[in-house]
Amino acid sequence: MAKRKESKKENKRKRKILLALLLVVFTGIILTANTYAWFTSNKTITVDAIDVQVTTANGIQVSTDATNWKTVITNTDLNNTLLASTLYPTNTNQLPFKSSNAQIAPVSTGGTVTSGKLKMYLGELGTDTNDNKVLTATAETDTKGAVGNYVAFDLFFLVTQNSVVKLGSGSSVTTSTGATNKGLKNAARVAWINEGSASAGDVTSAQGLANGSTALIWEPNNNVHTDAAIADALSTYGATITGTTQVANYYGVDAAIATPGVALYNLNPGTSFKQVTPGLKTQDGALTADQNWFSLNAGITKVRFYLWVEGQDYDCENNASGDAISFNMNFVLQDNNP
Repeated sequence: MAKRKESKKENKRKRKILLALLLVVFTGIILTANTYAWFTSNKTITVDAIDVQVTTANGIQVSTDATNWKTVITNTDLNNTLLASTLYPTNTNQLPFKSSNAQIAPVSTGGTVTSGKLKMYLGELGTDTNDNKVLTATAETDTKGAVGNYVAFDLFFLVTQNSVVKLGSGSSVTTSTGATNKGLKNAARVAWINEGSASAGDVTSAQGLANGSTALIWEPNNNVHTDAAIADALSTYGATITGTTQVANYYGVDAAIATPGVALYNLNPGTSFKQVTPGLKTQDGALTADQNWFSLNAGITKVRFYLWVEGQDYDCENNASGDAISFNMNFVLQDNNP
């Protein structure tokens, strides 16, 4: 009888241990499920097309390698330069759209430029002990190839005299043809960095330019927001916006954010964030008039381009993930010199 009682006690103790272990495992599953990327469904963004068209006048020419000069640059030209081993071997063109499963992820920048490169950060959301959303962020590096969470590439402009280039009418960021508009285009960004100039014909010097210190940021579709974005802005940031509210400024990530992260409702100026004021903000749809953008010195000017989805934008929320967007740009030369 004593053995039977002892056996019952032992079985009961084992069941308690098993229940405790199961609770630990279940808790681990819950924690894992509550750790998610910037989009809570952990989806990526499909970049269906990126079209770059440069319209020239008054002798301006453009190149992807400072050697072969043209009047129009396409995706094919960018891809060929990426693959070439001799024409521009030092390039760090990051072209994820070249991949068969062309996908990028939300990133953020405060607009800071270091050594001619725009500082980018990949954000990840989690929850704190009070179930608030918290953000951590790691620094990204421009990497040559069909890789990365954003697009970056160099273009070279050749002119015989000091000139001003405009972002031409018809430029836009849109939902790709055949895709359902989920509002992701409203979180898209484009930036230009003027890396400096070299004498015409000095290919080596032109390719090595990395003197840029300022990024000119374009925020297209500034005045449109989906219902889901409006609701998320209120619940996450405590911000009230409408479907036609123009959001002029925001705080981009400007430094790595380590665990335990920063609560999203408590984003404020500090070492990890920087207020971003885009140099060009346009409303939904294509540009209807040319916009002054950057200056060119006589000779070869190197300009680095960045295309990304801004994670700190109100429109970069879960319902917009999996969207397909197209970046369409063209540039024209101002008729008169500055």
